[in-house]
Amino acid sequence: MQQVKAGDKVSVHYHGKLTDGSVFDSSQGREPLNFVAGKGQVIKGFDEAVMNMQPGDKKTVHIPVAEAYGHRNEDMVMDYPVSDFPADMTPQVGMELQMGDDQGNVFPVVITQVNGDMVRLDANHPLAGQDLIFDIELVSID
Repeated sequence: MQQVKAGDKVSVHYHGKLTDGSVFDSSQGREPLNFVAGKGQVIKGFDEAVMNMQPGDKKTVHIPVAEAYGHRNEDMVMDYPVSDFPADMTPQVGMELQMGDDQGNVFPVVITQVNGDMVRLDANHPLAGQDLIFDIELVSID
């Protein structure tokens, strides 16, 4: 039977959990996740986990921080004055926004704190700093 190798287009079902058992994402009730194995389209640990699997195989993998979304980077936490926000916007904790840099790159940020006239924005991935556990089922190799 065929095994996954780099360059194969694969379909997988998965459940992503934190080490405390809470589920942060799942393909349950949705179409399988499709990606090309070994091309960096998913986090490194997930990519490596599907290698050599065969259709129908199931496994649970523990993915350490370094092979998931990396460690939190405090340089990606910034304070901005409320006055820099559009006049019709009231910044609130938990709001997700898009920011741009001088090179024209756009990236997501989350408001984590509002203190008077200052707002704290965090550009770290929400799962940065977390070890992850995935239950993976290889549906097909195309």
